[in-house]
Amino acid sequence: MRFIMLTVLIDMIAIGLMVPVLPALVGRFTTDQGDQAFWYGAVTLAFAVASFFSAPVIGALSDRYGRRPVLLLGFCGLALSFFVTAMATALWMLIVVRLFSGAMQSNAAVANAYVADISAPEERAKRFGMLGAMFGIGFILGPMLGGLLGGIDLQLPFFVAGGLALVNLLYGYFVLPESLPPERRRAFDWRAANPLASLRQLLALKGVGLLVGVIACTGLAQFVLYTCWVLYGSFKFGWGPTENGWSLAAVGVVSVIVQGGLLGPLLKRFGTRRLAVMGLVSSTLAYLMYGAVSQGWMMYVVIGLNLLGFTVQATTNAMVSAAASADTQGQTMGSVSSLNSLTAVIAPLIGAPLLAMVSHLPPGDWRIGMPFYCCAVLQAMALVFAVMHFRAGAAVRPEPAPGPAH
Repeated sequence: MRFIMLTVLIDMIAIGLMVPVLPALVGRFTTDQGDQAFWYGAVTLAFAVASFFSAPVIGALSDRYGRRPVLLLGFCGLALSFFVTAMATALWMLIVVRLFSGAMQSNAAVANAYVADISAPEERAKRFGMLGAMFGIGFILGPMLGGLLGGIDLQLPFFVAGGLALVNLLYGYFVLPESLPPERRRAFDWRAANPLASLRQLLALKGVGLLVGVIACTGLAQFVLYTCWVLYGSFKFGWGPTENGWSLAAVGVVSVIVQGGLLGPLLKRFGTRRLAVMGLVSSTLAYLMYGAVSQGWMMYVVIGLNLLGFTVQATTNAMVSAAASADTQGQTMGSVSSLNSLTAVIAPLIGAPLLAMVSHLPPGDWRIGMPFYCCAVLQAMALVFAVMHFRAGAAVRPEPAPGPAH
């Protein structure tokens, strides 16, 4: 567990470095805020489209050849994409490199499968939370460093991120052990790796049911937020890369506190299903408040109040993983990643036009929060799906009692 946590941490620091500065880099090639919002949405969309098609393939390849070589392939692609992004001189170059990066990099799905390989079913929610804590630490350090480095030069964070990806490649090659023994590997099937076929298999997996709707709605809300967060801060509060970096670091701090420390006790107190419902209620209210606040400091207050919202992904992943067999964890997590990538395809088509539509409004206007109000509606839909799923008793097996902390 320590090995994969460190791998994910380095990966997320590298990715987080570019978050505060990519919109500003796109802005170098545009003429106004509306144009910037549109083309940033296009760059984000390119990554998501490529990831949607590649995620189930990469997940299935990890079931066939093991997690380690597939992770190493992802680190190679990530490093190359960062270096090319730093040297991009036109918008079309940014779009092409994000297509390549999306096709090569599905490390989150493989990391989740890795954790499922080494964890008993009753341990998975807690361990997915530990993995989520590494994502959170990465999003503390990455955006914070990206904002500081971006204040010096917009290209510098991408060179540093590429260097970190190469460090991860070396660490993975020399240190990271394989988690999937040869006897648990399965043949690769192109038909099953088709993204539409993989989504059908996920829907047909006994015990998943309406959880697919929960994943889709929460993923879409989350990616609309990711698409709009930096430009929203710029338009509404006049934030630059540094301020946006600090705000994303605050999200990471709360994520680490919840998933790295509070998740275990919360699971023991409430159980996986009740905690998922409570998290969906919390995040629905948080999205409303994100859109309604009028001062930048209020965003930090909302982030701090939304503690339970950071438990949703870990609890949902644990329930889906419990429904899959031991030899299909990679494919199942790849299907979940593909579904998330599909929502990432749709998110810029929703978030960027909504933000462009209100970009002319004066700073502080509540209507600039339109993308986040849309997120609140999506999160409320996920809450309805979750309640319906749990009431129907659709779980593949009774919920296991939480195991001891490890």
